[in-house]
Amino acid sequence: MESLNENQDVLQKESNILDAKLERRSFLQYAGAGAAIVALTAAGCKKDRVVNTDFGVTLDFKDDFGVLNYAYALEQLEAAFYIQVAAAPPSGFSAAEKQYFQDIQFHEIAHREFFKNALGTAAIGNLSVDFSSINFTDRSSVLNAAMAFEDLGVGAYNGAGVRLKNTTYLLAAGKIVSVEARHAAYVRDLISNGTFATAPQVTASNGLDMALTPDVVLGAAGKYIKTKINVINL
Repeated sequence: MESLNENQDVLQKESNILDAKLERRSFLQYAGAGAAIVALTAAGCKKDRVVNTDFGVTLDFKDDFGVLNYAYALEQLEAAFYIQVAAAPPSGFSAAEKQYFQDIQFHEIAHREFFKNALGTAAIGNLSVDFSSINFTDRSSVLNAAMAFEDLGVGAYNGAGVRLKNTTYLLAAGKIVSVEARHAAYVRDLISNGTFATAPQVTASNGLDMALTPDVVLGAAGKYIKTKINVINL
């Protein structure tokens, strides 16, 4: 058993993975590098930190580990989406767009593996996704889905940051959300040039990005997730 503060050095090592200058082909190698690092343990026994049952998974927001698992769930969703797009891009994608979406795929896989390795046995299980509402052969359908995922992800990180008590975790989340915002800006400009930060869909009149609460985010993401997600202590 360890306290949250005692795990800062472990998460910092994991965070360094995100700081590395990576070549595209070696991104996955670095993304999985954290597997050799001793995983984070919870304030109590690990087995008490996460509940995976036949009825789905439970996100317990009573402490930072619930927030990390929340982010892990969203990164699983995004990674699954971009993996499918990169494997069979729409015929309407240009060569450059195919390459960019492959790069985004690697980013999302790295984010997913970062949380998985950092949480260790405290991590929720793998989620089953449902992308039946997305036409992966159609450029417009894929771009609009990507925009929805990226905007939702940015809003989710911004909304969850206030729940993190450990500043090391907050720093790691900040490094990830800034990448997600770059994705969002790129996808928005592909749909309509110059709309990378369109208000009020993305930014408020004060120039700040939107922040969404977990219940709003999970409600929107639920359309694409088969696994039941139970939320407690929200």
